[in-house]
Amino acid sequence: MFLFRRPHYRSDATAFIDQLKAQQPNLEAEQRAGRDRLWDKEINRDLEQDLHAGQIAQPAYVYQTQTHDH
Repeated sequence: MFLFRRPHYRSDATAFIDQLKAQQPNLEAEQRAGRDRLWDKEINRDLEQDLHAGQIAQPAYVYQTQTHDH
């Protein structure tokens, strides 16, 4: 039993999203397709290893001028 639950409460944000989904039924499919294009990609482990092997260590403070003691 929930003492503080408001029965049948829907926030404005939930109502807006439900209305948007009702107006655009293909919205979720478009979102999934966009995610597939941007995020769900196959990773080439060999290329990734080569890229990491070619990195140069960054100094602790990148804007400090380097002094050369000769």
